Amino acid sequence: MVDHLSGLAIFVETVQAGGFSAAAVRLNLSRSAVGKTVARLERRLGARLFHRTTRSQALTEDGQAFYERCLRALAEIRSGEAMLESGKREVVGRLRVSMPVLFGRRCVAPILTGLARLHPGLELDLNFSDRLVDLMEDGFDLAIRNGGTGDGVGLMTRRIGSQRMTVCAAPAYLAEHGTPRGIADLGRHEAVVYGRPGLVKSWLFPADGAPPVAFQPRSRLRFDDLDAIADAAAAGAGLAWLPCWLIREHVRAGSLVRVLADHPGLVFDIHAVWPQTPHLPLRVRLAIDRLAEALPDPLS
Repeated sequence: MVDHLSGLAIFVETVQAGGFSAAAVRLNLSRSAVGKTVARLERRLGARLFHRTTRSQALTEDGQAFYERCLRALAEIRSGEAMLESGKREVVGRLRVSMPVLFGRRCVAPILTGLARLHPGLELDLNFSDRLVDLMEDGFDLAIRNGGTGDGVGLMTRRIGSQRMTVCAAPAYLAEHGTPRGIADLGRHEAVVYGRPGLVKSWLFPADGAPPVAFQPRSRLRFDDLDAIADAAAAGAGLAWLPCWLIREHVRAGSLVRVLADHPGLVFDIHAVWPQTPHLPLRVRLAIDRLAEALPDPLS
């Protein structure tokens, strides 16, 4: 029975990872071991679960139906484990967390790593991605999200902090081009903006009793990495709209200064999101509590 359950978990991980090789990395197994486990499962069931090619594996119709049932079965098992775990003080098991790349690396991962040091039985599996993951489909226990929480169907959320945005620039740039005093002045300046193909984010500013004011800066420099934007702004390329936590060290070093002091930056809430369950596992609850305690509010 244990081997059967292990085979189901490996099958589900293979589907969620997108293939045998990626699942092997997640599970710390060889690709061959994952493939053999799935093959044994297929023989036992008398059905082919994957269409296999030299480059990819795709679920068959039987495989898709079986996968959906496996998800429900494993969710019930996890719920039972959580119910038993809730009366214990020792934290054990694997915690899979999805988080934005830069914010996760700078702010979330150090907190969770510290939690793991306090609890030797806790295993961390941290995923750094700016993609809005499907927690249940992708098999995550917890996700950290800035701003919106996404589709809340079947999910629970808790606000665990906030981050303030600010406009900043290098002193040398301001000395040459002048310091903007209001939002209307921003249009006369060069900017380094966050953008991806087909999408350039507007800068948002709070307005009393109204939706935020959106400003689309003029820019020849569009990056999809906030660190690169901060570095470019510090080098004098123009204004940037960035989280205060990200530019903290630049401000301390004097390579960036905040502007528009009379226009407090927009504050985005930071949320923990997890699948709704009758019994929240202790490891998930402690992680959420620790993040809520350790992330400054607002994060600046």
